[in-house]
Amino acid sequence: MSNLAVTGTRIRAVMHRHLVVLRRSPHRWFEISFWPAMDVLLWGSLGVFVARQAAATRAGTPYLLAGITMFWVFTQAQFSIALGVNEETWTRNILNVLTTPISELEYFAGIALFGLLKLALCVSTLTVVTAALFDFNLSRLGWPAVPIALLLMVNGWALGLIGVGLVLRFGQSAEILIWGVNYAVLSFSGVFFPASALPKGIEVVSRQLPTTKLFDAVRRQLDGTGLSWSSMGIAAIGSFVFLMLAATFAFALLRVFRRRGFVTRYS
Repeated sequence: MSNLAVTGTRIRAVMHRHLVVLRRSPHRWFEISFWPAMDVLLWGSLGVFVARQAAATRAGTPYLLAGITMFWVFTQAQFSIALGVNEETWTRNILNVLTTPISELEYFAGIALFGLLKLALCVSTLTVVTAALFDFNLSRLGWPAVPIALLLMVNGWALGLIGVGLVLRFGQSAEILIWGVNYAVLSFSGVFFPASALPKGIEVVSRQLPTTKLFDAVRRQLDGTGLSWSSMGIAAIGSFVFLMLAATFAFALLRVFRRRGFVTRYS
């Protein structure tokens, strides 16, 4: 069997392992369907309420609904990496994974690809809920929704890798960062509003983030002004640089994890 075939088999094995867990654990569907639906209900209802107060604010509801949908694209990508590895720590299985022939790259590829399935289910849920409750369809973004979503996934994977590195280095107490840091992105990236609405000091930071440019592209599509290709290019470069730095960080802490024997925390 060729090396490529072996790699493919190992990646499929990782995906199958997580698929079995998902099928046999109904509560794990909360992050795929329940929480995204609750976010749509919360932010969509807020948009409807504000729109009823003044006609000038009616355009805000699509911003909220498109923003929260794309935010969950980012979040699901992050969770696919971070919680995929955490699954091994929760079940005390990480030592078994480390003693198999599978490489780190193969393992992360497996959980990232499985995350695409969860992402598809999550976006399907969001599409149905936004259409049924608020008569909003993500197709209003047009084809640019695809590159925007792909770059948001890259940023989500990068943030997930950072979370993995921190958990491996500092133990399960660092898991709180996985659940909380994405909401820092929610605040700093202008998911629902332009960076100019943020306090001045935070605005300077916000404008440097690739996610800010991506959510701005979402609003431009809703406004009908089209994409700024220069901004999208900068966002693409920033996203892949972020992913490479995050991967370097995670793999460096994984080496520390192995060298110092931190695996005993999970065995």
